[in-house]
Amino acid sequence: MARALVTGNHAAGYALSVAGEANRQARGCAAGAYPITPQTEIIEYLRSFAFTKGYIVPVESEHSAMGVCIGASLAGARAMTASSANGLAYMNENVFAAGYYRLPIIMIAVNRTLGPPWNIWVDQGDSLSLRDAAWMQFYTESHQDLVDTILVAFRVAEDHRVLLPALVALDGFVVSHTQMVVDLPEQQLVDRYLPPCHVPHQVSYEHPVTVGGLTWPRETEHHRIEVQRAMEQVPQVLSEATEEFVKVFGRRPHTALSCEYTEDAEVVLIACNTMVRTLRNVVKERRAKGEKIGLIKEKLFRPFPRAELRAALKNVKKVGVLDRNHSPGSGGIFWQEVTTSLQGHSDVLVQDYLVGLGGGDVTPAIINDIIDDLYRRKQAAEPVWKEVVA
Repeated sequence: MARALVTGNHAAGYALSVAGEANRQARGCAAGAYPITPQTEIIEYLRSFAFTKGYIVPVESEHSAMGVCIGASLAGARAMTASSANGLAYMNENVFAAGYYRLPIIMIAVNRTLGPPWNIWVDQGDSLSLRDAAWMQFYTESHQDLVDTILVAFRVAEDHRVLLPALVALDGFVVSHTQMVVDLPEQQLVDRYLPPCHVPHQVSYEHPVTVGGLTWPRETEHHRIEVQRAMEQVPQVLSEATEEFVKVFGRRPHTALSCEYTEDAEVVLIACNTMVRTLRNVVKERRAKGEKIGLIKEKLFRPFPRAELRAALKNVKKVGVLDRNHSPGSGGIFWQEVTTSLQGHSDVLVQDYLVGLGGGDVTPAIINDIIDDLYRRKQAAEPVWKEVVA
């Protein structure tokens, strides 16, 4: 592998490009391309890559960008794109269509606050607004985690037991525009890891069909059941893809759920993306003082790994969930999933903390304050808003 100091957007563009090039012996690749801060450099990287058999199609909107991906994937190509914030919102109709068409498209979502008021900083409300679409969703912690996850996502999405698109999220600016040393896998290794993309229901001139025609309620019900069953296959397929990744690249990528110091923990904090990096340092410091505290990194949001989470928290007394998102009238979105996963476990106190919304820094001081608050609690309350500490 080639180690390089690159931005997160460069890393994402590289991973998408070598994945697309790996399909050159089959139907090639294609991407719908429309710029929006802070993901624009990903599209620029794709446009500059010398594909053997690939097309990067500039369009007039994010809605059309996903439309290009839908058409390309239905033609059997490996399809990809990237977007952020209101671009994802504008793309919404075709995002749902891609999932219901069972197309293995990969989309990079560089998390940015939805406006108005306009804000270009990180907030997960944009990608999580798509949580009910038939898409897998992965949340990445670092530049390396991003590269690895993109490659794994292609392999899982294109597996015929799944055949669902996948969204891979990263923190805007915190990852997209900062630089880290990353192992960028060589093309020959990616060729080994990603088999040729084969979409079994791809269209052809020889056998013309209508896609997305009118159905009756019964057919729609069966269709939704098939999507659910495909989602239920994801954990097994993801596990297999991870093991194959280790064989090919010699490194183990982060899994759906990463547990650290949870074996003896009485208190556990749950977070995702770059918040985990700060949280990890705080947990290490407090464990050094003798506190029984652990952390769980949530990487896979859809399908949500409920069984794995219950197993990880079986001996835990208190759980704090850090949410960089907000569902108006409810609370943090990851918190909702955690509490649902722990139905029947009333002995576990689960408290939600809304942090870093709109790009606010999630500092060690904020996390220490959250931990102290969690220790003091006798019962859970409504979600707690943690404002930025100067």
